[in-house]
Order: sequence, then C-alpha cells, then structure tokens
Amino acid sequence: MGESFQFLDIIIFALVAVFLAIRLRSVLGRRTGNEQRRDPFAPPPADQAPASAKVVTLPDRNKVIDATPIPADGDLSAGLARVRSADASFDPSRFVGGARSAFEMIVAAFAAGDTAVLKPLLNSEVLQNFTQAIEERRSQHETLETTLLAVKQADIVKAELDRNIAVITVKFVSDQVNVTRASDNSVVEGDPNRVEEKTDYWTFSRDTRARDPNWQLVATHSG
Repeated sequence: MGESFQFLDIIIFALVAVFLAIRLRSVLGRRTGNEQRRDPFAPPPADQAPASAKVVTLPDRNKVIDATPIPADGDLSAGLARVRSADASFDPSRFVGGARSAFEMIVAAFAAGDTAVLKPLLNSEVLQNFTQAIEERRSQHETLETTLLAVKQADIVKAELDRNIAVITVKFVSDQVNVTRASDNSVVEGDPNRVEEKTDYWTFSRDTRARDPNWQLVATHSG
C-alpha cells in the first residue's frame, strides 16, 4: 500500500513539473534561431529613454564631406523614395528617432573613451578619428565634462542611394555645455556656466542588401 502511494506521489510531481515547464515556456518564449539583431539606431522604448546624455565636441567635425547645397524638399523626397525602393522596411520617422538616440549614445561613449561601444556604430575612418582623439586626450591627462541639455532639432536633410548603399544625412541642433579639464581639475577650455548651441551634420550609411539592419556613422561635420 505504501509503495502505491509513493508511486502516486511521483506521478503527481511529474505532472506538476510538466505544467510548470509549459507555463514558463509560454511566458519566456523560445529561441528559434531566426531572431533579428537589435538595431542600435532604433529608438529605445519610452521607459528606457535617457533623461540626459553626455555630449562632446567630436573630432573631425569641421571636415566637410560633401560641399553640395542641401537639396530642396522635392530632391529630398526623391532621395528618400529611392532608399525606400531598395529597403521596403525603411521609415524616415523611425530612422530620425534612431539617429537621435545614436547621437546621444555615440557622443557619450566618446566622452567616456569607450571604443568597445563605438566600434560597431562607426565605419573604420570615423572610428580611427575618434580613437586618435581619445588617445590624445588620455596622453594629456585631460577629461571632458560635457552635457547635452536639449536636442532641439533632428531632421533628415539629404538622402541618396548609390547602387545598393543608402546614405542619409541628419542635421542636429542641440544646446550643450562643454568643459575640458586638466589633471588638476583646472579648466583648459570651455565654461561650465555657458550654454552653447551646436549644429552638427551626421551622415549614416547602410548596405540595403546586407542582412545586418544596422546603420553606421560615416561622416561628421559642423554647420
């Protein structure tokens, strides 16, 4: 009789274990191997959006990559249409939101000297410029205190499709406080009490035929 009860207990525990496993799977889901990589340029959920971010004067921001005038609205619309024809998932509004997040993410990583974060977001030329500036700053024992107070504008101003390569330029207008300090904490450049309005043009690029959905920063210059 005791053995019968023991056998019954085993069956009950087994059923409970199966039930819990099914519930856990329904809550957590399962990996199929087909999950898309997270696009770092996609805007974060509202509850994860940073309240503020660090911003620095980026290296090579005076390098004019393309001196042609900003296109008229008709030309911009045509450029966006060409990009969309090559990538049906492209959405200008979502791209701008993601580019704005990238602006904050990249300048914060640059200020922190975090090349591991920068590496997948920049092309090789821009990464080299950023890395060189970080190394020079470290060699001089200087630190950056930079604060992004507000991004007042983030708009696409140019869009092109070169064969299968999409190239989009975004104009950022932001209020910033920038201060460079020496190792003794003295101010080398900037004013901690002065707010400056900065205008930057960032150019992003992506191979529309690639499975990787991520865009990379390929050029920066100031207005």
